[in-house]
Amino acid sequence: MKARKPRIGLLPLYLALYDKVVPQFRAGREAFARALAERLRGRGLEVELAPVCCVKAQVEEVVKLLEAKDVDLLATVHLAYSPSFEAIDALNATRLPLALLDTTEAERFDATATMADMFANHGIHGVQDLACVLRRWDRDYFVLTGHAADEAFLDDVALTARAARAARAFRECIILLFGKPFEGMGDFAVELDYLDRRHGAFPIEVSVEELAARVAAVTDEELDAEEAGDPERFDAAGVSREALRESNRVGLAVRRLIEVKGASAFTMNFQAFDRDAGLPTVPFLEASKALARGIGYAGEGDVLTAAFLAALMAGFGDATFTEMFCPDWAGDAVFMSHMGECNVAMAKDRPRLVEKDYRFGNVCKPVVALMTLKPGPATLANIAPRSPLYQGLQMAVTAAGVEVLDRGLSPNFPDVPHFWVRPQGGGIGGFLRRYSEAGGTHHLALLPGDHAEGLRRMARMLGWAFARLP
Repeated sequence: MKARKPRIGLLPLYLALYDKVVPQFRAGREAFARALAERLRGRGLEVELAPVCCVKAQVEEVVKLLEAKDVDLLATVHLAYSPSFEAIDALNATRLPLALLDTTEAERFDATATMADMFANHGIHGVQDLACVLRRWDRDYFVLTGHAADEAFLDDVALTARAARAARAFRECIILLFGKPFEGMGDFAVELDYLDRRHGAFPIEVSVEELAARVAAVTDEELDAEEAGDPERFDAAGVSREALRESNRVGLAVRRLIEVKGASAFTMNFQAFDRDAGLPTVPFLEASKALARGIGYAGEGDVLTAAFLAALMAGFGDATFTEMFCPDWAGDAVFMSHMGECNVAMAKDRPRLVEKDYRFGNVCKPVVALMTLKPGPATLANIAPRSPLYQGLQMAVTAAGVEVLDRGLSPNFPDVPHFWVRPQGGGIGGFLRRYSEAGGTHHLALLPGDHAEGLRRMARMLGWAFARLP
């Protein structure tokens, strides 16, 4: 999916009777809807403001219109009371996540309020009518409450929209798989066709031969252009031109296949790369560049985590693939790394390109972006299957708040990106126990900032289990 802002369809509801008995009030209610839409746009959202709907036929028509507008979240706002049976059929029929905005124009309603004020601010019992019927119909929904100009309320709506954007990005994700998943790694193992049928994410297996043909088709002009841009992004003084050129050759082939197949994520098994098969090296550098462009990635043929990364970045911004490698019991931290992939947009300092001492195949030394992450609060996020393969795929998300520590790069790890994290509140023993008791895999995403609540909402929209580690 192309990068864009989360998009809300704002559905204003109103009682048809009011147009007959107090027609003069309609203009003020429409102005309130427009003002609310503008405030939400100010929170970084795209807002499709629908016409005011009073009766069932209008609601059904407008919901179809908003679906055609490609919105991620359908949000109702009661401009006054509106009976639930006018909206329930259309809201039940749509697959869009649903939020009821329980808000009013006036911030204060006290003894100074007038009858006109009461008319303008009584939509909350329309929300209650609709919520009750939605619950009876077993239709999931979010209720977001607060004054229409309150920053916390607007942020809550924006967070729900970002979660909806992420959920949709997962359902629509196309993932390229280069090589077979790493044999014997069972924690992220999924049936590829069932992943598509049940959850929407669509894996495409790319053969070594197809990738090799793309590698052979990369032109010198394309390589020159990529090579010209690398010094702007990286310190490339420590790598030979030949090594960087071969890494970029394979990387550009991967990039072209992503573009041609309309993918938003990829994963690879490093064991599939062999010089004799036409693959001169492993595209670790391209994985790091792709993450910076918002393309999901995971190692070892893990299509599930690759799609998860793509979804997280679509909804919440930067994220990187990583693994918990080693506990630092004395320092109350966990060492995080992987073979050579990390989102270069999250680097603390300018990444330095190095040639990796690679012993796992017949390839030339792959170029890796050596880097550590910007320190600060972050969220570790994991997706894991929650049922045996033969029973189909139920998913679970685990989120944990951590602190990325300001330890810098260690000279003892000269060719892998790496960093350390500490769980919020410390205590890595309890953290590691709780993580594995929750059933997390050894592949993770890390997002700067606190995104646990957004992940919870995303998981709920997708019908997944969710666990937050304290």
